[in-house]
Amino acid sequence: MTDATLRARKVEALTEEEAQQELAALAAEIKHHDEAYHKHDAPEITDREYDALVQRNRAIEARFPELVRADSPSRRVGAEAAEGFAKLRHGVPMLSLDNAFAEEDFLAFTASIRRFLKLGAEEVLEFVAEPKIDGLSINLTYENGEFVRGATRGDGMEGEDVTRNLLTLRDLPRKLKAPFPARIEIRGEVFCEKADFLAFRAQQQKAAEEREARRARGEKVGPAITIPVNPRNFAAGSLRQLDPAISAQRPLKLFAYAMGEASEQPAETHWAWLERLKQWGFVVNPLSRLLPQEHAAVEFQKQVADGRAALSYDIDGMVYKLNRLDWQRRLGFVGRAPRWAIAWKFPAEQATTKLLDIEIQVGRTGALTPRAVMEPVGVGGVMVTHASLHNEDEIARKDIRIGDTVILQRAGDVIPQILGIVPEKRPAEAKPFVFPETCPACGSHAVRPPGEVVRRCTGGLICPAQTVERLIHFARRNAMDIEGLGIENVQKLFDEGLVKSPADIFRLKNHVETMRGWEGWGARKIAKLLEAIEARRRVPLERFIFALGIRRIGEQNAKLLARHYHSFAEWRAKMIAATTVGSEAREELGSIQGIGPAIATELADFFAEEHNRQALDELTKEVTPEDGAATAVADSPFAGKSVVFTGTLGTMSRDEAEAQAERLGAKVTKSVSRKTDFVVVGAEAGSKATKAAELGVKTLTEAEWRQMAGLD
Repeated sequence: MTDATLRARKVEALTEEEAQQELAALAAEIKHHDEAYHKHDAPEITDREYDALVQRNRAIEARFPELVRADSPSRRVGAEAAEGFAKLRHGVPMLSLDNAFAEEDFLAFTASIRRFLKLGAEEVLEFVAEPKIDGLSINLTYENGEFVRGATRGDGMEGEDVTRNLLTLRDLPRKLKAPFPARIEIRGEVFCEKADFLAFRAQQQKAAEEREARRARGEKVGPAITIPVNPRNFAAGSLRQLDPAISAQRPLKLFAYAMGEASEQPAETHWAWLERLKQWGFVVNPLSRLLPQEHAAVEFQKQVADGRAALSYDIDGMVYKLNRLDWQRRLGFVGRAPRWAIAWKFPAEQATTKLLDIEIQVGRTGALTPRAVMEPVGVGGVMVTHASLHNEDEIARKDIRIGDTVILQRAGDVIPQILGIVPEKRPAEAKPFVFPETCPACGSHAVRPPGEVVRRCTGGLICPAQTVERLIHFARRNAMDIEGLGIENVQKLFDEGLVKSPADIFRLKNHVETMRGWEGWGARKIAKLLEAIEARRRVPLERFIFALGIRRIGEQNAKLLARHYHSFAEWRAKMIAATTVGSEAREELGSIQGIGPAIATELADFFAEEHNRQALDELTKEVTPEDGAATAVADSPFAGKSVVFTGTLGTMSRDEAEAQAERLGAKVTKSVSRKTDFVVVGAEAGSKATKAAELGVKTLTEAEWRQMAGLD
């Protein structure tokens, strides 16, 4: 049965074999879109379409828990830090939000809260609604009531130190009015109002025209003048100026809305927190509302959407947060997003333009991705010339042909998407697009594996497109974080034959004289690059695993592996052992909560290749992966223990129990083996309890689990 046929069927109608087939296809498709969005900035589908894929994957996993494979988005956030700024680590990560696009999405979100907290329909859920400002997220740290530092979101864990620039904002209180915690992080959004942006853009446009006129007359001119494309980019660029005097001249404003790390809790509800922010002198968005119950959000969303155009600043949706902070803490986070908040997006703006060409790009994993080349068109104040198409099936489904007039949309007012064509404007010579069966980068055969939607190059390590992309991924901020190894420099080092593998990066110190002969590669640039490389000879194990670029191993899965195996030596040995299907190591790998059999197969396939093991051994001669950091409370009885939950719990949902166990440092798995330390047995426990008894694994009642976990 084809993927399209399966996708059209209801989840309830799927057989186990069909579910397994579709989960494999969904895993590949979601991973492909993750890479297109996060790595190439070239998303192929709308947020709504992407969300539908994730939701269907979850629905199938819920019906067939034994097939669960945790191929959810790797949930990266933010962008790399700009050169020239020091880095600051956030006390509490600045993560992202899941999205809703319709009423049913929002109500499904509130229903998930009730399930997790085991709340009845009579329990009222109060929400706070806040506009989702199209600006730059900021983390402000106050100690003893005084502003001491501020950073951008960055990758969610650490951002750029823009303290001096923030001090130029009139909306930023230098001191808090008592009472206040000894230390607290306050989150907000730096933005620019539309009128101020348009005035600055007109000023820059005029200056650029005058510069061009002087250049045409043969006069000496300064550097090119940048013309911002939208208020969000303008605000981000203004705050990232190396010279704070420039930031001071820009019309930037600040709304405060969230709390990060705090030495003590200054409020019991989010609404009370917003009131406290006002008392401290912050500007809180006047559109923020306290909603008495979840259904009030539906009318409020429509009300704000209708008046959105009249606002003096850009918003792309509303953020809805559960008001009770104690419930927020219980709900916690899953991957990159909180379980207690969601961003309900507004419909996107649209335009039409002509499709001039379809290019094929080759990604890090060999995926061939089609990209549309279009006549420039303005959508929501931004000129768009390129958009990633879906894949060969999507091009055929929408019957997109070169020369067509296409309907373009910026999903979330940011991401360019091609929705379809205007049939009556199709030229007579337009022909269906033929997707290539060979790689445009190396000429190798491009195959489409059964059950997948992506065609991939078989060139592997001989494909220059894949090699360069893998090296770029290896050096990127969320991986090895080697400053100075961006796209252009990696490409140069590759083209010159100095870097063909990750280990070669750490041998560049042997090629200083060669690099000095290149144009633009002065002694200072080379010294800074080598210094950045030397600083990464020791890295956390999770970063090292993620940097290897193994398919389907995103940041979240890399963290799960590092936490489970703790050391590189243990991980390597177990992965090699896991290449044997049916082995104890393979069973252990597949049972890790959040990994599953599909990802286990990808890891086993990677370690089954001798050239991969050789490359890994060469790399570890140069780099030392540090043992995975303990995530447990020091005196937790579950620290480093393998725990399985089975049956129905009476005082909390299984999701909440598993999340609590992980916070205490446990390794939560889905199956029972000789290496399992505890099996928590709820009502109507089945085969897992039986197997625990057979293997002599210690079982705990729910009451015993709660007592050991310190919940009673």
